[in-house]
Amino acid sequence: MSDSLVSGRPWRRALVTGGAGFVGSHLCDRLFGTGAEVVCLDNLATGSRSNVAALEREPRFRFVRADATDAGALRGLPGRFDLVLHFACPASPLDYLRLPLETLDVGSTGTRNALERAHADGARFLLASTSEVYGDPLEHPQRETYWGNVNPVGPRSVYDESKRFAEALTTAHRQVHGTDTAVVRIFNTYGPRMRTGDGRAVPAFIAQALDGVPLTVAGDGGQTRSLCFVDDTVDGVLALAASGESGPMNIGGTEEITVLELARRIIDLTGSGSRVRFVERPVDDPGRRRPDTTLARERLGWRPRTDWNEGLQRTIGWFAHAVAA
Repeated sequence: MSDSLVSGRPWRRALVTGGAGFVGSHLCDRLFGTGAEVVCLDNLATGSRSNVAALEREPRFRFVRADATDAGALRGLPGRFDLVLHFACPASPLDYLRLPLETLDVGSTGTRNALERAHADGARFLLASTSEVYGDPLEHPQRETYWGNVNPVGPRSVYDESKRFAEALTTAHRQVHGTDTAVVRIFNTYGPRMRTGDGRAVPAFIAQALDGVPLTVAGDGGQTRSLCFVDDTVDGVLALAASGESGPMNIGGTEEITVLELARRIIDLTGSGSRVRFVERPVDDPGRRRPDTTLARERLGWRPRTDWNEGLQRTIGWFAHAVAA
């Protein structure tokens, strides 16, 4: 993706909530690289300060340890922002099942606080939503017009409904106050800085393969995912931010793969002697997952560019280095 598309709207000062997390830290890197001053706000419940350690040496970057649900913390940040990216939220099943109330709080109160700060500053606001708003979809591939098939009281509901409410709140804020908002629905993203123990397939499989232990595949492994390398996801997020679009807009990979095939590819790429071990499938685990990215392609000129082989090799290389360090 061309730099002009991603940074076609020059940001002077950006706030990234959840900026020490996996995707959030990559956004901080990219925004800093365009010349913006970046403030990263994170309570480190699931993020890691090591993800932004290199940036902390720079005068145009500031890390603030605070919770997005603390209205005073957001109001108290000095200066004005012209971009607010709300990425604060536990995003992996193990994390949001461990922190159910916190997940609901950051989707509701945290989103409201970030919206209020964006509105006060006249900033562009972008909400990180998720493919999980589609639940276990009955439509395939999933278009932005699909309302979803979500169990509102199931174990995953704290994340699904948090994001669905956040979308509704963002939409209402735009309608009532004229806040310049956009909603991006991010599909499964992978790459460097994922945590090995967060319960998601790619880091779990890579860690297991590097350790030479069995790769734990849920169910029969026939459920599908469409993964997108983090660089491509960041391209899509910032292209949406730079546009006049309000969304919601899907950003994700378009090559559908079964979880079992993903495990086998990782075994091959790592040269591991690991085998596959089948385990119980989680409740409400989606059976099929693939975005329709027509809107992103037509409105933003965006499409994922990193192929599976390159993306997985780069991710495996990062994990191998992190384990050795």
